[in-house]
Amino acid sequence: MPLEPKLADLPRIRGALKFYMVASAITGVMLLLLCAEMLLKYVWHLELFAFGPNGLLSFEPVLETAAGLESTGAGVNLSTGILIAHGWFYVVYLFSDFRLWSLMRWRFPRFILIALGGVIPFLSFFLEARIAREVKGYLAGREADASAAASDDGAAGADTDPTAVEAAQ
Repeated sequence: MPLEPKLADLPRIRGALKFYMVASAITGVMLLLLCAEMLLKYVWHLELFAFGPNGLLSFEPVLETAAGLESTGAGVNLSTGILIAHGWFYVVYLFSDFRLWSLMRWRFPRFILIALGGVIPFLSFFLEARIAREVKGYLAGREADASAAASDDGAAGADTDPTAVEAAQ
């Protein structure tokens, strides 16, 4: 039987879920940009540059040499920037994944599945929707159970006779 999250952790889970949802969306968009950049570079042999001599944004050719592909553009290489940004956002995404996974006390394969959302295009969008729906449903059910238990305890305390309580003390 899997462990259940602690009742005291429910507010932290809600915060971790929001953080995961934002990190998932950013990582998914960055992964799609990375895929587009890789297609440009390896299929059409182009890289995106900013603030170069050919204008604010320009596609510059990439030459195939004996040493590999070589950039010919001048300015800020946005293609490399996309690569670096996706790498760092993926680290943040893994942190948000780990935080939600550990608070929810899921099994390890779930962590690996969610982590794959940052490396398989479009998967982060599908997982984000599925995980958010599942966690929100779990939180709603767990909070409903807790409030029902609290109201049952309150009703039981109201039914007791005050003189019987004094006699028991």
